Amino acid sequence: MPDLLHPAYLATAVESVIRAGDVQMARVGQTMRIEKKGTIDLVTETDREIERDFRALIAERFPDHEVLGEEFSTPADRARIPEFCWVFDPIDGTTNFAHGLPIFCSSLALEIGGEAVVGAVYDPNRRELFCAERGAGAWLNGRPLRVSAAEQLIDSLLCTGFPYTVQQKPEELVGLFAHFLALSRAVRRLGSAAIDLCYVAAGRLDGFWEMQLGPWDIAAGALIVQEAGGCVSTTDGGPFESRRGNILATNGRVHDRMVDAIAEFQARFRSRNWTE
Repeated sequence: MPDLLHPAYLATAVESVIRAGDVQMARVGQTMRIEKKGTIDLVTETDREIERDFRALIAERFPDHEVLGEEFSTPADRARIPEFCWVFDPIDGTTNFAHGLPIFCSSLALEIGGEAVVGAVYDPNRRELFCAERGAGAWLNGRPLRVSAAEQLIDSLLCTGFPYTVQQKPEELVGLFAHFLALSRAVRRLGSAAIDLCYVAAGRLDGFWEMQLGPWDIAAGALIVQEAGGCVSTTDGGPFESRRGNILATNGRVHDRMVDAIAEFQARFRSRNWTE
């Protein structure tokens, strides 16, 4: 495998997300063209502008690398696992961005053979740069990151998100949310999976779960959590892969209990629906 700590990789990731954040902040409060990719799934001209510029940068700097981006990649692109692949979300939290709610970011990971080796997430509203290199650690604005020390769910602040298909099965999604409300200190829903994951890495949240995500939403954040000492898996406790779009990220101490809680709820929900 190529050198995972090539300095140009992390430098490119940091440069790209900060550049994206500068563009985002220049557009906030301005009139913008907003389109729908689905009933509640939005895209703005800024999303596309940022991704076009990023693709041009990678084509110039690393011509043998591929880009998997939210706005211009196809389902076939998502199914492939190239040797070198930059997984990019130009704006994670587009709905927040479009409404002027200051919870959004840019997220970027470099995967080699499907494994993230570099990740960077930049929140331009708080000017917080989260980044990580596999095997070398994770940092917030240059300071080392470490997950929380919470041992019990009742002492934990959790977070989740809802997919754009939430209107098709709200009872199950909101039911799981309520299930964790009864088990934890509190549950939040911020609208940016990348920021949620970085907050787990920073110890601000103790656990995060979500399903039906894009790889661009979670590839960078998952690496940052792992390098901050946390645990990342699928929601059933299986091995994490960014293209599966299913993630549970915790401080590690409450991980097994969250896996069990999700399984308990799903079994009860399915049993209830079966008997109705």
